Order: sequence, then structure tokens, then C-alpha cells
Amino acid sequence: MNSIVTQRFIKCHNKLREDNRIKSSRQFAIMLDYLPQSLSEIMKGRRDVTIELLRKAIVLYKINPIYLFTGEGPLFMSEESHKDFRVLTIVTDSNDDEKILHVPIPAQPGYANEPGDPAFTKDLPTFSLPDYKYKVGTHRSFDVAGDHMEPTLFEGDKVVCSFLDPTLWVSSIKTNYVYVIITRAEVMVRRIKSVMKDENQVVLCSDNNFYPEHTLNLGEIREIWYVRAKISPFLPSPNNINNYLAEEMFMLKQTLTNQSRLISGFEDKLNQILPPDKNNPT
Repeated sequence: MNSIVTQRFIKCHNKLREDNRIKSSRQFAIMLDYLPQSLSEIMKGRRDVTIELLRKAIVLYKINPIYLFTGEGPLFMSEESHKDFRVLTIVTDSNDDEKILHVPIPAQPGYANEPGDPAFTKDLPTFSLPDYKYKVGTHRSFDVAGDHMEPTLFEGDKVVCSFLDPTLWVSSIKTNYVYVIITRAEVMVRRIKSVMKDENQVVLCSDNNFYPEHTLNLGEIREIWYVRAKISPFLPSPNNINNYLAEEMFMLKQTLTNQSRLISGFEDKLNQILPPDKNNPT
């Protein structure tokens, strides 16, 4: 039996045919760059719809993703809601399990510009984590850039995040929690201090007190990711660090002492080789 998402997808397909927006299931499959035979298997209940097929149908026919995944709302999006909708590109393994896409610092300007471009995201590294919470929903990881979030997060740390649907931004953002905010200009890790619902704005702050708070319109935001975990470089024990620093200081002091001796010896040899200055007797 088809999954509930596949059943809703079939219902949307049938509605498209009723409204004469498509002439046939074959045309529907070809428009979505999908094999008509495979679509026939879906329609007969022998196969479930794929994530990629859903993505293409949402973009081309404005099928409402909220309806597909929750059963709520209309089958299709309005022009206004479709204009604001952004397709979230995902990567799956051979078992169709979704993987975590990592966005390193060098790739972040490109990601901010085109976060949903499959041609861009296919070159980004992917990985999986064993915890079950990373098996449900869409996740990304981002390198932390700069010192805005010190001492909570340092440059080079990685944050693992879950996707926050745009329809839930106003209602589900947790104040004083850390999020990754994607605008057209940058990828930034900030703490959301407050949500101003009437103004449709959020107030962002850094853990580093050097940086002031600033306000951002929700219309400027492309994606919001809720930070669930961080991955930091492993540091040896404090005792080992202290021993290492003491050894470094000792070696530095020894090097300076040896160099001072060499310079003194060099000066003595110069005095022996060069004749004394008669105009400046010592």
C-alpha cells in the first residue's frame, strides 16, 4: 500500500487532470523528467513517490508541500505563496535515506546566493550521524566563521542543524537559542533574542559582547536552521597543555640564550680581526 504522502501526491495528480492542467499521466511524467512506466507503478500503488519527484512537482505545478506532508491546507499554492517558496535540495544515499549536507566556509557565499541549486549542492560533502534524531527531517552542518559567537562557538567549529520551515518562523522560533540564518548576502550563526511578530522582524545578537544587536526583516531571510549540536576540535588534557607550554617556553629561552652567546662570540672575533680605530681609542 502507498504511503500517505504518495496518496496525497496521487490526489494532486488527479486534480491536475480534472482541471485539464495536464492532458495525461504520461505528459505529467515527461514534464517532471520521470519515466511514465515508473509513474504508472506509483498510480497503481506498487511504488512510493520519491523525494526528487516531489521536489519537481512542487516547483512546476505548485503542489503545496504542507498538504503533501501534513494533509493540511489547499492542494496547490497560490501565486504569492509559491513566489516566496524556496525548494530545499536534499541528498540521499542508495537506501533513499537523507544525508547531512555540510557547508564549509569557502562554499558559504555561494550557498547564500543559491541555497536550493542542485548543481551547487551536489559538490558539497555529506555525512551521517548515528543518533536517531538526525534520521528525521532535513539537516545541514555549517562551519562557524568569525568570532561573533565566542565563547560558545569558535571559528572552525561545526554546527549541526535542523531545517525550520518558513511557515513556522514566527510561531516556532525559540528566543535566546542559536540559529544559522541564511540571507542573500551571507551565512551567519547568531542567537535570536526576540521575534517581533507585528513588524515581521527578528532581533539577532552575538555571544561576543563586542558586537551590537541588529534587527533583520523576515523577508530578507532565505533559510533558518536550528542549531542542535556542535562539533569541535578535540583538545588534550589541561595537564598536557601546561606541560607543552612550559616546554615551549624552555626551548624558546634556550634558543635566545644560545643566540646571545653566538652574537657575543661573533663580536669578539670581529674585534680580533679588525684593526682598532685610532680616532676612537678604547
